Amino acid sequence: MTFATPGGRSLDYQPCNYGDSGLSFRGPKRDLGGDYLAFLGGTETYGKFIARPYPALVEAATGLTCVNFGLNAAGLDVYLNAPRVLDVAARARICVVQVMGAQNLSNRFYAVHPRRNDRFIRASQLMQTIFREVDFTEFHFTRHMLGRLATVAPERFRLVVDEVQQAWVARMGTLLTRLETEVVMVWFADHAPEERMDPTGAEQDPFGIERWMIERLRPRVARMIEVVASPAALAHGTDGMIYSDMDEPVARGLMGPAAHDEAAGAVVDALAGLLQ
Repeated sequence: MTFATPGGRSLDYQPCNYGDSGLSFRGPKRDLGGDYLAFLGGTETYGKFIARPYPALVEAATGLTCVNFGLNAAGLDVYLNAPRVLDVAARARICVVQVMGAQNLSNRFYAVHPRRNDRFIRASQLMQTIFREVDFTEFHFTRHMLGRLATVAPERFRLVVDEVQQAWVARMGTLLTRLETEVVMVWFADHAPEERMDPTGAEQDPFGIERWMIERLRPRVARMIEVVASPAALAHGTDGMIYSDMDEPVARGLMGPAAHDEAAGAVVDALAGLLQ
């Protein structure tokens, strides 16, 4: 069943931080004194509206401490700008990294907030020249901006997609180098990676990720797994999710506990050979 709570009541994420990063992660805060697994990723890893997201389920299945460094709407920039967090992740026995969308990182066309990567800061002169008919001062979020560009000029929009894809591959490579531990990379979505992104698919998550990008990084990780939520899991909709009435539209756009169960199972299977 769906756990929609009236008014402002919602799930208690027990926010905590590690070191002096200034970032608020999902708690409870974990002891880093022994072996642990680190999880980096976006909204799915954080587990928005999910009482037990897949990192917690992996902990229950393996008995190993799983530290959830997921952040809502995170891009790669937030981690590359948080060296203390990467230091902790690098000391993990294994680091599980979710494939995050390519839209939430700074590039030659636009800049995002260094910590809240979904926040659009400004368009470059190059971007303003290519899209002269667009007033970029009206945008506060990357997804809103990209959606407008895809509608106004789908052919020119592909220039932006190409740019963020190249930036994503380069920055993901930098992240993997900085981690200095075995990495399991996880695609977790309601669809498989596409060969080529539909130019009208600005609302799709993770945004801008095509299969060639994942394949480019495959040699640099210990395991690469694809978790595509099954039709049965997606059919549950918001069943089991905990959110307030006002958050219902957001909740409907996210995968629920059944999909997290499938993700956890796939991660546990991938970890089996690495933990021996």
